Amino acid sequence: MSDGGEGEVKTLWIGDLGYWMEESYLYTCFAHMGGAASVKIIRNKQTGFSEGYGFVEFADRATAEYALRSQNGTPMPSAHQNFRLNWASFGVGGGRGSAGEGGGPGGGVAGSNPGGGDFSIFVGDLPPEVNDYVLQETFSQRYASVRNARVVTDPATGRSKGFGFVRFSEDGERDRALIEMNAVPCGSRLVRISLALPRKAN
Repeated sequence: MSDGGEGEVKTLWIGDLGYWMEESYLYTCFAHMGGAASVKIIRNKQTGFSEGYGFVEFADRATAEYALRSQNGTPMPSAHQNFRLNWASFGVGGGRGSAGEGGGPGGGVAGSNPGGGDFSIFVGDLPPEVNDYVLQETFSQRYASVRNARVVTDPATGRSKGFGFVRFSEDGERDRALIEMNAVPCGSRLVRISLALPRKAN
């Protein structure tokens, strides 16, 4: 676990982030231990949505190590999931990077693709009353590999745009959901399911 002569490593990789989690939320997660010096969530260049991971840099290695040991695997505030932390091989200003011990965005979780991406589906025809939590519960009751869900909202009004995305860690369950969840009730409507594919640049 040496730093390899590259200077003081004080940045953690954080994974399994929900779509709704912003940098400001991550700052509050670590405020009680002196706070993070800087936070960066990696976002998809085509969609602007979170890729589900980011980097948290602390003032020094001791604070970073304390955060890793005390927070990893413990419940995240106001979220139905646990912290997933590891040492980052790049600082906050770096690229995709990877975490040590094979747990970083390049490694993902067992059953995910080696490129570190997740397996997502598009969910359309959502009624206005369905939020992130309801959407996630609808799918997680049937599929254990559901990681998170996001209903896309209008930034000006906060109202649902009537569609969202559900992320899986296993492609087999994603593929099953494409068939089994089409025209299944979610709230007051029957939803429409398709693959979530990034838009290709022209």
